[in-house]
Amino acid sequence: MNLPAEAFLMSSGIVALAEIGDKTQLLAFMLAARFRRPWPIVAGILIATVANHAFAGAVGTWITRLLGPDLLRWVLGASFLAMAAWILVPDKLDDDDLATPKLGVLATTIVAFFLAEMGDKTQIATVALAAQYGAFAAVVAGTTFGMMIANVPAVVAGDRFANRLPVRLIHAIAAALFALLGVAALAGFGGE
Repeated sequence: MNLPAEAFLMSSGIVALAEIGDKTQLLAFMLAARFRRPWPIVAGILIATVANHAFAGAVGTWITRLLGPDLLRWVLGASFLAMAAWILVPDKLDDDDLATPKLGVLATTIVAFFLAEMGDKTQIATVALAAQYGAFAAVVAGTTFGMMIANVPAVVAGDRFANRLPVRLIHAIAAALFALLGVAALAGFGGE
């Protein structure tokens, strides 16, 4: 498999799994319940995610250029192992995350999602994946696709869908993938 395809698939899968039960997915449920207009919410999630993950991917690309290969390997290995632990900590949505200005549904979703995603697991994962693979476009497209895989059903199906997901199992799988990436990075395998 070529590097961009691998970067896209890994980024999509990891972020889709990591997003299950994440605060931005909870935000998607709350926006859907509040506005009951799924398509502007979905469009807002897409716009906010592309902007946020493009920024994160640029930071990851910059880190790749800044650090030498040996130091980068250790930083990435430690980052992925930390993500494996972090993904096991359940998220909750603060009331402040939904206290948005009186904008339309689309603008409210864009602002709320962009801000909620700042410093979130999936944004940090995007930085690390972009640094790991050195494939900016593939990683940003993959992490964005992963966010949409997790959040579009949350918006469209709402709470009926959320209560049926085995969130702990999904988080354990995502944590295992992050741990494998961490071990692979420390061992010198992967996107080099």
